[in-house]
Amino acid sequence: MNNLFKSLSLLAVGGAVGVLVSQFLLPSHETEQRSAGANEPLYWVAPMDANFRRDKPGKSPMGMDLVPVYANDNASEQPSAGTVFIAPHVVNNLGVRSAPVTKAVLENKISTVGYVQYDQERLIHIHPRVEGWINKLHVKTAGEHVTKGQPLYDIYSPTLVNAQEELLLGVNRANKRLVNAAKERLHSLLVPAKTIDRIITRRQVEQTITLYAPQSGVVDNLVAREGFYVKPGTKIMSIGALDEVWVNAQVFERQSSAVNIGDHVSMTLDYWPREQWHGQVDYVYPTLDEQTRTLRVRLRFDNQDRKLKPNMFAKVAIDTNGGQTHILVPRESVIRTGKSSRVVMDLGGGNFKSVKVELGRSNEQFIEVLSGLEEGDSVVVSAQFLIDSESSVSSDFMRINSETEQPVEEVPNTVVVNVMVETVMEGHRMVTLTHPPIPQWGWPEMTMDFMVAKDVDMSLFKQGESLDVEITEDDELGYAVIAVVNQGKEAVDHSQMNHAQPHNH
Repeated sequence: MNNLFKSLSLLAVGGAVGVLVSQFLLPSHETEQRSAGANEPLYWVAPMDANFRRDKPGKSPMGMDLVPVYANDNASEQPSAGTVFIAPHVVNNLGVRSAPVTKAVLENKISTVGYVQYDQERLIHIHPRVEGWINKLHVKTAGEHVTKGQPLYDIYSPTLVNAQEELLLGVNRANKRLVNAAKERLHSLLVPAKTIDRIITRRQVEQTITLYAPQSGVVDNLVAREGFYVKPGTKIMSIGALDEVWVNAQVFERQSSAVNIGDHVSMTLDYWPREQWHGQVDYVYPTLDEQTRTLRVRLRFDNQDRKLKPNMFAKVAIDTNGGQTHILVPRESVIRTGKSSRVVMDLGGGNFKSVKVELGRSNEQFIEVLSGLEEGDSVVVSAQFLIDSESSVSSDFMRINSETEQPVEEVPNTVVVNVMVETVMEGHRMVTLTHPPIPQWGWPEMTMDFMVAKDVDMSLFKQGESLDVEITEDDELGYAVIAVVNQGKEAVDHSQMNHAQPHNH
């Protein structure tokens, strides 16, 4: 009884399994067959030549395998030109990664070098306004720091002595007009006001006049010495202020449009490796150096501690973002060609499309996109070159057929062409022929090897002779000569060859 019960149970389980197989597995198999039938290739195309098509697999004129082109399963959801679909497992195998298109400030810094200089607006040159002799120099060396009002040098000048005598003459005569005129003359000759007052008080001419520093700073270009004879135009010394300094830097011509007055600048020096100074662009020069093709910019830095010294070598970084936001994509997502730039958009669901973009400025991580993308789009940052190649081929075909559904242009199976015999390899039943352009197949003029069919006499091929031959693409032989149309012609100049004529069997 137990055995009978077990047998009946097994039969029931087997029946249930059979029902499940008939309802799920078999229909699924039929669906796969229908899907396979619906996805039969429409034609095959050469990877490097969109105009070269065949109705079966084979080789392109470049020797590459032809690529199948499929019809869309759902005509109502036909993608736009250039859209390609990649199965999820293929996306994973290719290592496809995507990144969002963002709108942010492009942190772009121009790195260059410069030299510290005096603030030229506060660099004063000391020149005498009279002829005379320097009796004494109170400043002995260049680089010496002086303060405003500090004595610089004493000068004896007959002109100054005469001007003092005129002043005293006006004072003694109580001639106010003469006194004022004499004072103005002494002022114009750089005689200090306190010296003029002392002369009036003492009523005595001073043989030497002491001149004082007009500002605080560092003495530079000290060329005079005690006893020097000087006259108007003689440069005695210069005094430069160091509480602020200039840094003259140069940027490349392609970067010149990005630099503006007021841009923030950071600076470091090898002399102070752990210090960093912050300043701004003070002036952008209007012309480029005709030899180096660089633009000079002037930077201004605070230097209250006087660590920055003229002629120091500095490394500077100019921040040119200006605070404006831009559409940005990662640098690695851009495919640059000789004429344009492209990116591959990730449309989602395994769909990708190559689009042309116009680029702007860039930094180490991002590139500004002027047109072609919008914020929120997604672009591929790895394996995009493979997707771009497939998208370009798909885009070409869909553009051709965008207006009307046109049948694939029939390509003749064989053509008759006049060729020049270059080499005969009788043992291999192979010949090297030079043929003119074959427009039916999209071939340019070239020299290539052909197999010779078994029923063609190899003795008909003579090196240097011109023949009309019929060639075709054979599944076993590849491109082969299947007939010699005529023979016995004299060799002719290959440039005079007639175009290939199609021949249909």
